[in-house]
Amino acid sequence: MQEARQCHDHAGCAESGRAGHRRAVAAFLARRDELAVGEGVPAAVAHSPGASRQWVSEALAQSARAVAARGLGAGEAWLRRVRSATLGVVWGGVVALLLAQALTAIGGGWTGARTAGLVAAVVLAVPLTVAAHAHRARGGVLAPLIGEDNRLSTSRAVAAGWLLLAVYTVLFLALRLATGDADRVGLGVRHGAGLLTVFALTAAVSVAARRIVWGRVVGQRLQKVRADRPRAADLLCDDNGRAALADVVYVLVAGAVLVLAAVRLGRSPDRLPEVPWSLVLLVAFAAAAYLAVTCTQGGRPTIFSVVRSREVGDLDAPIRTGDDIEIRGAGFVPPGALGPDPLTRLVVRVGAVHAHVPLIPVPGGFANPTDSVLTVPLPVDVEPGRVEVWVVTASGVETNRVTIDVVD
Repeated sequence: MQEARQCHDHAGCAESGRAGHRRAVAAFLARRDELAVGEGVPAAVAHSPGASRQWVSEALAQSARAVAARGLGAGEAWLRRVRSATLGVVWGGVVALLLAQALTAIGGGWTGARTAGLVAAVVLAVPLTVAAHAHRARGGVLAPLIGEDNRLSTSRAVAAGWLLLAVYTVLFLALRLATGDADRVGLGVRHGAGLLTVFALTAAVSVAARRIVWGRVVGQRLQKVRADRPRAADLLCDDNGRAALADVVYVLVAGAVLVLAAVRLGRSPDRLPEVPWSLVLLVAFAAAAYLAVTCTQGGRPTIFSVVRSREVGDLDAPIRTGDDIEIRGAGFVPPGALGPDPLTRLVVRVGAVHAHVPLIPVPGGFANPTDSVLTVPLPVDVEPGRVEVWVVTASGVETNRVTIDVVD
């Protein structure tokens, strides 16, 4: 991470950071698989299952923290580098517009509408460039689209797309009026009602989604874990990287209608592009589904029961100090917390004692912890009697409390 901060002005820093992160991840996975089959465990602790498990967990936790530090440095370097990429997209769009207008002008000649369209694109690209420079450490133009969890926000991206179209359209028509290329342009409600409605709708969805997520996180009804860096897949996927149907529908529908509005502006450059009310309703339905999923996603982690963990051949017995307890429930591993570092932040509270959940590796993954079952040794500091047990997840959310009886 320190190396990434020192080389933020070099073009190859982000690639170097990603390469270092990939090497650290590969080394961690190899180490995990070795420990899963018992290789590399010191002879001093190998004779004791409990001691060897504790040693393995601590070794993996240290490696996981090193990988997380590498990932943080690579993410910061990536954000600095992506500023140049976003500027390339912005000015590449201006160049593409110029080429498209030059090609379509063959035979028909260059018109004032083409000049106004090109100038409007340049005027719009200049403040975007200034904003990208001001937010060069946060991804340039992408900075407003990145949420508090360091992921690209679907609602913000859709609203930003419609904002750019609306601003470009107004600039384009204003330039046509200013240059006298058109005596009058269609700026009335009859022409622009659909465009205005969709823009207002997407902006309202962006504000509402942020407020809903924030309220659910503060109310501990939704768990959010910060990502290493934004990814394009965030627009269509949930925090675990799986495709989310509501997000896909909202982006595709709003994007398709946006393309239609842009085409209509090109075909009728003397008025605001008309968006049919049927398509406005289609966008509204997609936005309503997106907000409905946002309101209902996630949930507070819950403990169903706590039992004594029994190995094969063990006799049935009550819970005693030093025994392993098995906590059964749901939501112990929040979305986006499947990496090794977030797993090391799982804590079980047993009365006044904090017990970190040990990492138990198996080839290809971890047997403990899981989203529905946690196994943790009962700390020796726990006094016999009735004590409360609850879990603190990687997002900082606490579960309900369950009382167990500990005997001598």
